[in-house]
Order: sequence, then structure tokens, then C-alpha cells
Amino acid sequence: MKAPEPVQRLKHRRDSALSTLVGAVPYAGFLGIQFERHGDELTAILPYSEMLIGNPILPALHGGVIASFLEVTAIIELSWAMLWDELESGRLTPEAMADNLPRLPKTIDFTVDYLRTGLPRDAYARARVNRSGRRYASVHVEAWQDNRARLFAQATGHFLMPQRKDD
Repeated sequence: MKAPEPVQRLKHRRDSALSTLVGAVPYAGFLGIQFERHGDELTAILPYSEMLIGNPILPALHGGVIASFLEVTAIIELSWAMLWDELESGRLTPEAMADNLPRLPKTIDFTVDYLRTGLPRDAYARARVNRSGRRYASVHVEAWQDNRARLFAQATGHFLMPQRKDD
């Protein structure tokens, strides 16, 4: 029987893979979007910055920034879910990912509901994959700031899944 992988090595492999995946979306870096991982659950974080303000009189986060934050969260969650089994089995390593980045899902449509003003502070989001098949996926995203129960935006997106090498 093979000994289990040391926890620190497993954690490092997961974190490195997530970092590589997020790095594949340059706009996420431009906005400063970060991801925290707890097991297979991801939370996206949009740290507050003056450049994110759309209306300085209110002030309020720009609607396009909010939509982008939600869409990036959905794409990363969908890609993470797609890679999870390969990553956990050891068939996919962060090094192999860095050399040959997996193709990301393509947005078919993305609908955002702006529920209240995005205040000038950090924002958080989580995505839930409703359906993921070989060609199509549906994802729901919720965003909040100070209170998880008081969403300021939510979105639903449909994505074209990239063709897998084994297809």
C-alpha cells in the first residue's frame, strides 16, 4: 500500500496549480483579483482600489468591474472543478500546467444582477457549478462585501467547455 502524500506537499501542489490557473487570466491580475482555497472550495477576493470606482460622487464600484469580477470567478471555479480530479490523482502537476496551460472555458452568455451599490471596500465572491458537461457548463456566482447574507451582485453564466485531449 502506498503511503499517503505529506499534507504540506499536497497543499503546495494545489496552491501552485491555482496560482498558475489564475495567472492565465491577465485581467484578473490587472484588477487584483485573488483566490483563497479551502479544500476544493474557492473564494474570490477583489481588494479595494481607487481605480475600481466608477462613480466618485457616491463612491461606488464600477459596474463593469463587478461584472468582470463575477465572470473571472465563474471561469476560475469552472476550470478548477475541471482540473480537480487530475490534480488530486497526480496525473497533472503544477509544473506540467505551467508548461501547457489548459484552455479556459469560453463565455456564451453572462447575466449580472446588480442588487445594491458596490461600496468602496473589498468584495468577495463564490461560484457554484450548476451543470458541467463535455461541451457546456452553467455557473451561478454570488458577491458580497461585509455580510455574506447581503449580496450586492449575482450572476449566471453559460460557458463553452474546451475540448479535452482525451476526447
